[in-house]
Amino acid sequence: MSDNIFGIVTIITGALMTLAILLQSRGASLGAGFGSSGELFTTRRGVDKNLFEVTIVLAVVFVGSLVISLIVAK
Repeated sequence: MSDNIFGIVTIITGALMTLAILLQSRGASLGAGFGSSGELFTTRRGVDKNLFEVTIVLAVVFVGSLVISLIVAK
């Protein structure tokens, strides 16, 4: 049962992390999605900073749930 819970947590955090990463794209051109926006990068502020921190937390939870589910499965 606990293996099932970690599987669900992994799927949900993976989907949320993907969404958070996609929301962080800068610029409006097509090349901006691939990192060639050509604008200056400054410090993150406001919502951009919060979204960046949430993405880091989601990544840690995602990797942690994968590791725990591998340990529990054995």
